[in-house]
Amino acid sequence: MNPVLIWDLPTRLFHWLLSAGFIVAAIIALAMGEHSPMFAYHAIIGLAIALMVALRVVWGIVGTRYARFGSFIFGPGAVIEYMKGALLGGGRRHLGHNPGSAVAIFALLALVLALAVTGFMMGQGNEVIKEVHEILAWTTVGVVVVHVLGVAFHTIRHRENITASMIHGRKRAEPSDGIASAKPIVAVLFLAIAGGWAFALVRNYNPASQTTTLPLLGTSLQLGENEGGGRDQRHDD
Repeated sequence: MNPVLIWDLPTRLFHWLLSAGFIVAAIIALAMGEHSPMFAYHAIIGLAIALMVALRVVWGIVGTRYARFGSFIFGPGAVIEYMKGALLGGGRRHLGHNPGSAVAIFALLALVLALAVTGFMMGQGNEVIKEVHEILAWTTVGVVVVHVLGVAFHTIRHRENITASMIHGRKRAEPSDGIASAKPIVAVLFLAIAGGWAFALVRNYNPASQTTTLPLLGTSLQLGENEGGGRDQRHDD
């Protein structure tokens, strides 16, 4: 079997941008704390990630073969069977996401969206939801750690570098099992939309009040403590 294209470019870009964004946001929040002037950028990164997840949900419906959610929806039995095979040997090989990684992916998508919703609520002045946001954040960290350990275990156990495949997009398989295109135009659109959203969030950020305005929506969010006293009122353009 020769290397064939399995992962399209939009899926790979989302994977690595989400990973990098979450790591940076977590470092700012956990290492610097909410009183740091950098904390506002933790929120901006979170808002940028939220849009990327929304775009990934769309791509999970209309994307290429292995990017579609339908290709990696597994029942409890399939997950248990995969775990048994991973621990004891054997088991069916999955060209796309295996049942273990599928559980982690769906959990991470749901958790990131929940973090975005609770973060938005906090930006609107709802401090009651803060504890829920923190619980979700630590849960997400836990899922990420388990996912990384699972990938490492799979790589060692099955001698298949699935991390590398998420970089170049290829796995050894029959030619008929591959996808026809990496969808570079869709990848450019993804970068343009996500990058434009992130750029606008930073451009709209006011360091004095630590607020930003959501592009197109015109909603003002408090991203940190307002040292000047009071927070900007919500407004619609």
